[in-house]
Amino acid sequence: MKKLSLCMIVKNEEETLERALENAIVFADEIIIVDTGSSDNTKTIAKKFTNKVYDFDWVDDFSKARNYSFSLASSPYLMWLDGDDIVTEKSAQSIVKWKEEGEDVDVLMCPYVASFDENFNPVFFYLRERIVKNDKNLRWNDRVHEVIIPRGEIKTNNEIKIYHGKKEKPQSNRNLLIYKKMIEEGEVLSPRSEFYYARELYFNNFIDDAIHQFSKFLAEGKGWKENNIEACLDLGKCYLIKKNYNNALTSLFGSFVYDLPKSEVLYEIGNVYFNKEDFSSAIYWYELALNQLSHIENGGFVNLETCTILPALQLCVCYDKLGKTEKAYHYHEISKAFNPNDRAVLNNQAYFDNLFKNQ
Repeated sequence: MKKLSLCMIVKNEEETLERALENAIVFADEIIIVDTGSSDNTKTIAKKFTNKVYDFDWVDDFSKARNYSFSLASSPYLMWLDGDDIVTEKSAQSIVKWKEEGEDVDVLMCPYVASFDENFNPVFFYLRERIVKNDKNLRWNDRVHEVIIPRGEIKTNNEIKIYHGKKEKPQSNRNLLIYKKMIEEGEVLSPRSEFYYARELYFNNFIDDAIHQFSKFLAEGKGWKENNIEACLDLGKCYLIKKNYNNALTSLFGSFVYDLPKSEVLYEIGNVYFNKEDFSSAIYWYELALNQLSHIENGGFVNLETCTILPALQLCVCYDKLGKTEKAYHYHEISKAFNPNDRAVLNNQAYFDNLFKNQ
């Protein structure tokens, strides 16, 4: 059986760390916790599961902290988690099964579920390099949005799903400030860091700066395919916020250069036409988005709602705007089948109930 060390960096995770570790004892032969400056009971909780708890002076560099945790590990394989991640019993058993029966690999890619429903059904997810060989060539890169660049024998295991059960908290500018510090210090950003810097500008509502940075990233032509697609998508969203519809469409259609259309892009094109009040054109794109699955094996972000409930809801509204009540109700029923308890679905049900009552 393969031996596996679980390596974590944590800070002020007293609310979630025990949840993250409660199933780890099922699959981890060694648990290493590196604390980067907690002021709560995080380390006390960690010591309930392992005696290998270490301190690390924070230096605005996630890779350095994670590589330090890796350097303390003794097993042939290493796995990482964040302090607010969730490993379900099913996923824990899938890790055990891989340890017992899975083939030897250098990198095992697994789904990272960033958003999910009450039954742990994934909504928004992407592949991450979750388990790697304890090899000096497989170490973390980039100070923010750190990554292990996969190399060697790479396999995907879709049964090992890790859920990011993040706490609700205001948007933080921490990552943006680190990027700005890097730039001020004269550090040349890698193409991947250029992309994530643009996203941090967008997430922090610096829309004009984000447009400039996304455009610069795409013009340089050095990004990974999936990052290029996401940059086109986010750039389109930025232009939509500015109500610059032509540039929004140009950006979104630009993603077609890199691969077949993703549902996320098709849905966003529909949103542009919806905002232009061109409901017939919006319908065309929303119908394309509906059931147009994105492929997780490509490595990009996958938002299942953009090929299920979201376009169905928008199609309901579009057909209602055009006075086609029967078609609008048809798509309402489709959206209800995806999630009958969704707030928009419930509002639409009340709307149709009232409409039909008065006919």
